[in-house]
This record gives sequence, C-alpha cells and structure tokens, in this order.
Amino acid sequence: MRRSLVLIFMALFVLGSAAQAAEPVRLILDTDIGNDIDDALALAIIHSLENRAEARLLAVTITKDNRWSAPYVDLVDTFYGRPDIPIGVVHKGKTREDSNYTRMLSQRRDSSGNYVLPHRIAGGSDAPDAVSLLQRVLEQQPDGSVTIVQIGFSTNLTRLLKEAGGRELVKHKVKLLCLMAGNFVRLEPEYNVYTDADAAQYLFANWPTPMIFSGFEIGERVQYAYENVLKDFNYTDNHPIAEAFKIFQPAGKDRPNWDSTAVLYAIRPDRGYFDLSEPGRVSLGPKHTTVFTPDPNGNCRYLILKSDQILRVEAVIETLVSEPPLRTSLSARTQQVAF
Repeated sequence: MRRSLVLIFMALFVLGSAAQAAEPVRLILDTDIGNDIDDALALAIIHSLENRAEARLLAVTITKDNRWSAPYVDLVDTFYGRPDIPIGVVHKGKTREDSNYTRMLSQRRDSSGNYVLPHRIAGGSDAPDAVSLLQRVLEQQPDGSVTIVQIGFSTNLTRLLKEAGGRELVKHKVKLLCLMAGNFVRLEPEYNVYTDADAAQYLFANWPTPMIFSGFEIGERVQYAYENVLKDFNYTDNHPIAEAFKIFQPAGKDRPNWDSTAVLYAIRPDRGYFDLSEPGRVSLGPKHTTVFTPDPNGNCRYLILKSDQILRVEAVIETLVSEPPLRTSLSARTQQVAF
C-alpha cells in the first residue's frame, strides 16, 4: 500500500512538472522597432513560438518615438492573427527619425484604398503610453511569471522603475529580463546603451531580477541571409517581415541579427543555443561602454556563442522567422498551400 502511494505521488509530481514545463513563457517585448530590421525578425519569432504554445505575447512597448512604429507592430500582430495584443509607445523618447519600412508598410494601400496589411493603429497617438501599459499588464500577471525582452533602449523600463511602486511591481511580477545590450568582448559603445545611456546606467544598477545580456558580439556573428527572404516566404504575398527586410536592407546583403538572439534565449533558455558567463554585475565605463564585473551575488550574466553553435542558431532563427501564421489567419490563397 505504501509503495502504491509513493508511486502515485511520483506520478503526480511528474505530471505536475510536465504541466509546469509546458506553460508558455509570458512575454513582454520592449523594442525600438524601425531603427533596424532585426526587431521585426524578433517579433516574427515570438509569433511563431506562440503558434507552438511556447510563448504568450502579453504586450509590445516601443522605445522609438516615431509615429510609424506602433502601426507596423500592429500590422505584424494582425498578420499573425493576434490583432488585440496591447501596444504602448514612448513619449519624448530618444530617437524620432523616420523609418523607411515601418512608414512604407503602414501606409501601403491597394487600388480600393484599403490597407494592404490591415492594422487598427494609424499612428503613435492611437496607442497608450508604454509605462502605463507595462504597469497594467504586469499587475494582471501571477507573481514571478513574466519575462521581459528589451531589444531597444532602457527608456521605458527605467521610467517604470522610477514610478511609485514600480520597482516593487517588477520585483514581484518579473522573473527574467533579457536584453540586447552592450559589448562583452570589446570595450566599445553599443547603440542600445549609448542612445539612452542615463537610462541604461540606472536600469543596470537598479533592476531587481536576473538579467541576461545578449551583447553586440553575439548578433554580429548570427547573420540573416538575404537569400532566405527570396525563398522562404512564397506561401503568401506581402509578408510584413519579408517586405520590411527588402525595404531596409540593400539587395543581396545579409544582415547581422542581434535582437533575435535575445528573444530566442528568453523563450528557449534550455536548448543549448548559447552558453552563459559567470554571474556578475554590469555597469557603464568610459564612453558608455559596458563593463562586466564578476560577482557570485550579481544578477547579471551574458550570452556566449561558440563557433559550433552559430549555424544551429542561424538555422533555428531562419525557420521560426519564415514559419507561416496559423491557418486561421492566412489568406485564402495561403490556406491552399500545404506545409
């Protein structure tokens, strides 16, 4: 009898562990989409992994202060069959310059005057403030359940920390922050850090949960091939990722892929795509460079990419970026394609 009870307990434990492991990653994406094309690639990866029940995109917040960023995110979410994902935007942010692919695809209309890529947000003013959205979404989540991926500047998350109760909210609701930020091989400034260096410095010093950094040195080794854009998206016309890549990148030129690495680790941390550094702390050095100081009690680690891991990471990213949306969100033409 005792042995039977032990076996039953063990079976329930295994089933409970399996159910816990199968829980999708509750994800918030904080992005400067429009400044580069890899933000768009990263968003596509999230949607593909949500199709596989590996992630649940709770919200997208934007650190680029340009009116076309939110409409583009909206049209991508709509293309993948998730038009109701909340989108928040920064106000008085650091970069306001135009972005060719977000503007062109958000404005593109057919001969009848309808958007070629449907979206409900016409401009940044149609979206709520990013910090207010972060507060609202986090408050609705279970404690210790949310992963945030920051692939832009630290503006929004630093403002969140400085809000009354903001740091405590983060401490209770967020389990991990993954950032595409810094350079941990060369003492050189990195764009996401130096664009809003004051915010980065504050975030690195005050964020209360574990942080995983994907440095510049990771993404520069992970290329997204232009050839993939020409071959992998033929299941539909006007794909928002493929079209954006062709607008942004010169024909035939591959592109380093920084932001996708942070997203990939955030959702699949246990697949062996990357190694991790020892624990430590990250601070800013001369000219806004990132300095890693080993510390067993530190809450920061950074990704390490070995030569024999590169091709695997590239292949996984290529597959996920080009994976078709769920059939329910495809056009009639696409639904007839077997895949």
